[in-house]
Amino acid sequence: MLVRAGPAGLPSGEIANRLAIPPTRMSFHLASLERAGLLESRRAGRQVWYAARYDAMRALLAFLTEDCCAGDPQICGGLAAPAPQCAPETAA
Repeated sequence: MLVRAGPAGLPSGEIANRLAIPPTRMSFHLASLERAGLLESRRAGRQVWYAARYDAMRALLAFLTEDCCAGDPQICGGLAAPAPQCAPETAA
């Protein structure tokens, strides 16, 4: 959801509502992802907005697929191939 939301991100309350998760539980998970470096947050009034950190997500995907099944293409099913750039286009 946050990857699709783009760099602007979404407020934590909206994320919780869309996923039908109690806001306190959602905040716990979002904060964990932020501590892991996969999300960034910003405060706007009383809301906390979260956005994906595309560079960190690309690095995580590369790490996870680099040694996928010891690089055996029959087991990996193409996951070891380089991933296309997936960050949304930004208006210049």
